[in-house]
Amino acid sequence: MFRYMLVASAVLACAYAAASYNTDASAYVVKNSADIQPEGQYTYQYETSNGIAAQESGLGGYQATGGYSYYSPEGQLVQISYVADENGYQPQGDLLPTPPPIPAAILKSLEYIRTHPQYQEPQQQYQQVQQQQYRSPARFQNKRVYG
Repeated sequence: MFRYMLVASAVLACAYAAASYNTDASAYVVKNSADIQPEGQYTYQYETSNGIAAQESGLGGYQATGGYSYYSPEGQLVQISYVADENGYQPQGDLLPTPPPIPAAILKSLEYIRTHPQYQEPQQQYQQVQQQQYRSPARFQNKRVYG
């Protein structure tokens, strides 16, 4: 239920933010419908006169699928679709930022690191062998000797 409220709040916040760009204050709801089942399944959708629209369906507290759209201040239609489930909120859309590609030199160095084992100094290898050789056997540890 918390996820549903979180996603619904995010959608409404985006719709409100998009509406604040519009100078026409007389926007009204053109279409609005909601269906909530006792088992937890739900679906809703709405559309306003200034081009804002949203729809979502899912199973309360477990998963949701939906999307929303609005017009940017430049007049371009922005559409976002999303899935919210056990893997988190996963939006998709042309407006969302994407990370830059990894440079070829970095990819090459990562591949080199993956294929070559880490080098150990000979002194470090000797110390590791010494530590393993001089450990006392487990049967003599934590036993007191009284004389």
